[in-house]
Amino acid sequence: MNEDNITRLTMNDKELILIGTAHVSKSSAEEVKHVIEMEQPDSVCVELDEQRYQSVMDSDRWKNMDIFKVIREKKATLLFMNLAISSFQNRMAKQFGIKPGQEMIQGIESAESIGADLVLADRDIQTTFARIWGNLRFGGKAKLITSIFGSVIVQEKISEAELERMKQQDTLNAAMHEFSQAFPRLKEPLIDERDQYLAQKIKEAPGKKVVAVLGAAHIPGILKEIEHEQDLTKLTEIPKRSPIPKLIGWAIPLAIISVILYTFLNNPAAGLEQTISWLLWNGSLSALGAAIAFGHPLAVLTAFVIAPLSSLNPLMAAGWFSGFVQAYIRRPNVGDLEVLSDDVQSLKGFWQNKVTRVLLVVILTNIGSTLGTFIGGADVLRVFFENL
Repeated sequence: MNEDNITRLTMNDKELILIGTAHVSKSSAEEVKHVIEMEQPDSVCVELDEQRYQSVMDSDRWKNMDIFKVIREKKATLLFMNLAISSFQNRMAKQFGIKPGQEMIQGIESAESIGADLVLADRDIQTTFARIWGNLRFGGKAKLITSIFGSVIVQEKISEAELERMKQQDTLNAAMHEFSQAFPRLKEPLIDERDQYLAQKIKEAPGKKVVAVLGAAHIPGILKEIEHEQDLTKLTEIPKRSPIPKLIGWAIPLAIISVILYTFLNNPAAGLEQTISWLLWNGSLSALGAAIAFGHPLAVLTAFVIAPLSSLNPLMAAGWFSGFVQAYIRRPNVGDLEVLSDDVQSLKGFWQNKVTRVLLVVILTNIGSTLGTFIGGADVLRVFFENL
């Protein structure tokens, strides 16, 4: 047992034992088993919420996914991010021949074997994603998606020794510093707030002795926050959306429609030129996005037809329609769902699996439509000013 990875605290006559783990380290899982069996705690806290607990305990969870429901509920991007993030952890786990999150599974099994209470100590993943997304502006969201997608493309391997060094606080703090510089708005909801939430849940765990199985990245923050009382209600609030993006979302289409109508009344030929430009830029770039995702020809055609209209209505998105068409024609089957966790470990797999192909069609169609709106809108204004 490596005592460097274990932190012992005493608070209000309660003994807290924090185990800092690497999420795909074989030795971490073994260490968790040894500590729990030796310490015989009253409670075992694991860095999981209910949804992730069900995920690690149910290997067949993907078989029950409804891709149409994902698109309908506007969760295609969220699911894509979740799959891309987990792909890195799955690749590392596969490299070392263990299950991803094995140390958490071990904590759950060991708690059951000694009759300890199991505490799911992490904040709901949907709440965390909502607070992350709400903290980012448009540029930050684009940068985050690009970085996550890049992690699928880059297939780096690391040694067990390097993985263990990740648990050293100096290295970890340096990594967190770099992380906060790259995504300053993301660090707070992803790291700081969860440190506060985890610290409070660990303190509130029943019994006199508590073992907490945690990713090493959270240990320094938890040690900082555990002395303070945390408001869990405040930490689980979904941030209210600013009305400004919604106003802009309606203002741009209304401005474009107004400009085209005004131009038509004064110069029908110029108005027709604006209309054709708007249709071609929106339709072509949206269709290009669907084509890059290797969407079905009918999905590409849908993107071309719908994008010029959906760009004028903030309640619509071209990607939803092209995604529905793709899912209907190339409907994912049980086999696609069964191998989904393996396919997301490579760029090729992302494009081959019918589930992720649908997600790519939705996302890339919407990106193309957004670009088409800006470029087409700019061209509409160009024609307008030329014919004033």
